Amino acid sequence: MGWDDITLAILAAFGCVTVLLTQIDDVLGRLPRIIRAWRRVRQELAGRAEEATDEDDRS
Repeated sequence: MGWDDITLAILAAFGCVTVLLTQIDDVLGRLPRIIRAWRRVRQELAGRAEEATDEDDRS
């Protein structure tokens, strides 16, 4: 293994690390929006469950 191969391996490793860090940053940047959306979904589902219970009580 010559210096060219070692240099290419180091560049490839740093490239992979850079892509990985970029993807992690992107996911962490979107996480608050994902959490808010999940809470809205749960609230909607809970609201529909309450509506169904209220309709059953009226019968």
